[in-house]
Amino acid sequence: MNARVPIPVVADTGCENAPVLRERGQREVFCGLTGIIWLHRKIQDAFFLVVGSRTCAHLIQSAAGVMIFAEPRFATAIIDDRDLAGLADANEELDRVVGRLLARRPEIKLLFLVGSCPSEVIKLDLSRAAARLSQRFSPSVRILSYSGSGIETTFTQGEDACLASMVPAMAEAPAEAAELLVVGALPDVVEDQFRRLFGELGIGPVDFLPPRRSGAVPRVGPGTRYLLAQPFLADTARALEGRGATRLAAPFPFGEEGTTAWLQAAARAWGVSDERFEAVTRAPRERARRALAHHRERLSGRRIFFFPDSQLEIPLARFLARELGMLPLEVGTPYLHRQHLADELALLPADVQLSEGQDVERQLDRCLQAQPDIVVCGLGLANPLEARGMTTKWSIELVFTPVHGYDQAGDLAELFARPLVRRDRLVI
Repeated sequence: MNARVPIPVVADTGCENAPVLRERGQREVFCGLTGIIWLHRKIQDAFFLVVGSRTCAHLIQSAAGVMIFAEPRFATAIIDDRDLAGLADANEELDRVVGRLLARRPEIKLLFLVGSCPSEVIKLDLSRAAARLSQRFSPSVRILSYSGSGIETTFTQGEDACLASMVPAMAEAPAEAAELLVVGALPDVVEDQFRRLFGELGIGPVDFLPPRRSGAVPRVGPGTRYLLAQPFLADTARALEGRGATRLAAPFPFGEEGTTAWLQAAARAWGVSDERFEAVTRAPRERARRALAHHRERLSGRRIFFFPDSQLEIPLARFLARELGMLPLEVGTPYLHRQHLADELALLPADVQLSEGQDVERQLDRCLQAQPDIVVCGLGLANPLEARGMTTKWSIELVFTPVHGYDQAGDLAELFARPLVRRDRLVI
């Protein structure tokens, strides 16, 4: 196995042992149902049926921006007063709704029953419902369940719960089969770019979870090595390791540096030579550097403050600090998974304040006192902070936009430069 060229680490970086401010107060965050918005676009023959209230339906509809005449692949089975009062059998009602749905949409091959706060409150067991309905509609439709309830999940954890529900149904791979699995929903254009790079490096076979179609669910076994493309997939990683898979530790593929280190983790496992790795990645790395240079002058030296929302905060702070010269003041994240983020923490500036969880009033006080140049936060906090004269970036946009990989490095930097450009123009 060839020695790898290490990523240079400057002397004042590394906050893997830094103290973490742990807060357990009021939170400002979307629930895990929001993940349906990108997941239903990724798995092209899947349908997401939320078992919830009219509030759940309005959330998904408004977040997706779907017009009334569209045929989206998600819907809400409304729990009404009769269900809550126990006057109707919720399981019978659910069976009826699913039967009507599948009769109307025969193209559906994978149906997710998605739990919500109301279904959790009335103790509706969607896992048993999924097993019952799978027997009824098998083999034409596979039915799985997971919870997107705000009681249990935050924002991006909906994707984690969804992918974790798919792992038990994955076929068993032979122990001798060396396969790479990329875990985390990626836009198709990014997936194609990574697949091409892995192919040129001689790494493979390569599969992606989630797949584009339910019939292409990858197999897993002791020979499976997986790369996390997203930092919020703790339950999925645990489920894969329970099936024998091994995680390849790496920073996440944001920016030129992160993408290179992420690819190197797979190259190291497959014994790719330094010369071949350099030849394959030289051109895309140079493109990424040129794209980042376009934004570095505007972003360098700017101070940034992260409210906890998407769990992308730590990898993004690393990218902004090391490749664009920004100064992270506080990096808040809903949950800090030290094992999955170890490589990221080692690259962060040592003086960064890390916080886990949230007490929104206290964090607002710290933010207002620090007066950063830009604040990354959820939609609920953006307008109030803008009213106080602060420049904000919606964290949800960082999940909806293609930002992984070499060719998206410049686009990722622009997402942070754009609010500053807007502010400068308004001041003028």
